[in-house]
Amino acid sequence: MARRGGRRRLGLVVCGALLLAGCGAAGPDRATPALTAPSPTAGRSFAPGAPGAGDPYFPSYGNGGYDVAHYTVQVRYDPATDRLTGTTTLRATATANLSAFNLDLAGLTVRSVTVDAAKAAHTRADDELVVTPATGLTSGNGFVAEIRYDGQPAALDNDVLGGAGWLHTVDGAIALGQPESASTWFPVNDHPSDKATYDFEITVPKGLTAVSNGVPKGRSTTGGWTTWRWSEEAPMASYLTMVAIGKFRVTTDEHKGRPVYSAVTTQVAEGAPDRSIARTVEVADYLESIFGPYPFEAYGGVVVADDRIRYALETQSRPVYSAGFFRQGDNTGVVAHELAHQWYGDSVSLQRWQDIWLNEGLATYAEWLWAEHAGQSTVQRTFDQKYATTSSQVWRTPTGKPGVADLFGRSVYDRGGMTVHALRVAVGDSAFFTILRTWAAEKRHGNATTDEFVALAERVSGRKLGKLFDAWLYGTERPPAPKPL
Repeated sequence: MARRGGRRRLGLVVCGALLLAGCGAAGPDRATPALTAPSPTAGRSFAPGAPGAGDPYFPSYGNGGYDVAHYTVQVRYDPATDRLTGTTTLRATATANLSAFNLDLAGLTVRSVTVDAAKAAHTRADDELVVTPATGLTSGNGFVAEIRYDGQPAALDNDVLGGAGWLHTVDGAIALGQPESASTWFPVNDHPSDKATYDFEITVPKGLTAVSNGVPKGRSTTGGWTTWRWSEEAPMASYLTMVAIGKFRVTTDEHKGRPVYSAVTTQVAEGAPDRSIARTVEVADYLESIFGPYPFEAYGGVVVADDRIRYALETQSRPVYSAGFFRQGDNTGVVAHELAHQWYGDSVSLQRWQDIWLNEGLATYAEWLWAEHAGQSTVQRTFDQKYATTSSQVWRTPTGKPGVADLFGRSVYDRGGMTVHALRVAVGDSAFFTILRTWAAEKRHGNATTDEFVALAERVSGRKLGKLFDAWLYGTERPPAPKPL
């Protein structure tokens, strides 16, 4: 937790003590001190920023009092020693008068902190880094903080959600996870409500590949080390950052003037993973025809093989897939799901974790749309099957308020997808697809809530939809099968 009070208050006390000793008044044989310009912070009240972003599900995630615009993350990692050395520089704007502010950083040892090039005090409290600048930060003003750190990074443990973050692997490392992960390898405001742009410089032993988000900016090798550079110029939630270090089969291309960069671990034989990832732009183009323009400046995907990663994650512009998704052969369904998140989840991001159905319900529905497009099944047939066979436990768990324990449960995914279809049936195809495109356009690169989605759906369709969403998102029993309104 941030310490209350600050140097400024102490300074006033000391100055008062000096005045009481008589050193502040000019006597007949004492020179009058020269006038100085008043401090820009004089007369202002400063306080520490909040040690959390205020999310009802995860109160300690993220921090308050500032907004980050950009991170430059420079790390050097040696798999042989599992040691990481880093420098992260962030540009931010204070949203309150700050005497101190927090960053999320799990493990790792902080060696130095500067704010606007001046040395800043720093302390640690569990996974919080508390920074106290030499002078207060005034609300509305920008500042630059630089943090130097090192150590052996480790994953975060969560009794409910499992581990996430930096994982040492047989040939390198992987860092990803939801709802938090970034704080295991760089200091960050680790909540999706504070999106920022990023530059990554990842230095690894020569012969290894280091893949991250965004547009590849080249690499250079010196002294047996290779630095890989990546840039994500669209705002990105911190949990959507990723790095994969190791030996990969890399394929590069260009599509619609954007780079395509995909990597499949050499730990799996060439085959289904490569073929599925190779269809990324095909799937993205189909989704673009439904959702509107693809929101980022790069395409791609990464396939990893690690028993600790049994999921796929929509890491921005370059999703990560467990090789397990391809053990039964080609699987473009999972590719469609993660690419749909580029619109819903990545570009349009959560304001609070309770509303995760906005991500997963729409991505699940994209899977159903892709299956219909591929001639595998119709959306209606998929809905009917889910509606008939979904367990009572799923219906008892409100999709729009699942609780932390069910944040990644079937109510969020399957019932979320069914909620989307119920909306489609209720308002008709023309209004429905206009809703999807308008949502992606109006909230592009921003944050959103369920209430905003409902309001937009009502505005576009011209219908009152409160009863429909109440039943499908917040009810605790199976709603009647949807019918046109």
